[in-house]
Amino acid sequence: MGHAQAEDTRVDWEGALVQRARGGDARAFERLYREHAGRVYGLCLRMTRDAQLAEDCVQDTFINAWRALPKFEVRSSLSTWLHRIAVNVSLAKRRKATPVEAPADDDGEAVSGEWLLETPVEVEEIETAIAGLPDGARDALVLHALYGYSHGEAAAMLGIAEGTCKAQLHRARALLRERLGVEVN
Repeated sequence: MGHAQAEDTRVDWEGALVQRARGGDARAFERLYREHAGRVYGLCLRMTRDAQLAEDCVQDTFINAWRALPKFEVRSSLSTWLHRIAVNVSLAKRRKATPVEAPADDDGEAVSGEWLLETPVEVEEIETAIAGLPDGARDALVLHALYGYSHGEAAAMLGIAEGTCKAQLHRARALLRERLGVEVN
């Protein structure tokens, strides 16, 4: 009960900051930025694989969020809303930074469930393997397996069909199995 109460207090605190920021309070928005910028940066970095581009994405995400704040539903999750903006910004910047590739055709069977490594692997090895995945597979893996979004939520953020998202996740897991030499469930 204590955890739920602490979470409610946090939501109330964040909701109050959002309301103040919606009223033009830049200091309240700055506090929201400080609270969420780290996770937004991590998401942008995993999607762009470029630290400078990720920093640009974070700035653009919060600029877009500031402009769109009046449309934000306060009862919604601010972090999920910011992640959606960050995904859109990252995809747009990535398209501008790299030539467009035809999407790979993958008839892979979708695998549901949590992403678990059954053999110990160094975190650095995992991060390197994830960074080396094709964009679509990496995006699906990052949003679903690392950030916990459902297939539907991840697909909506990426602008793809849910089945495509599942196939990309299956592809990502298969490539990681191959690259890391471990079983990825």
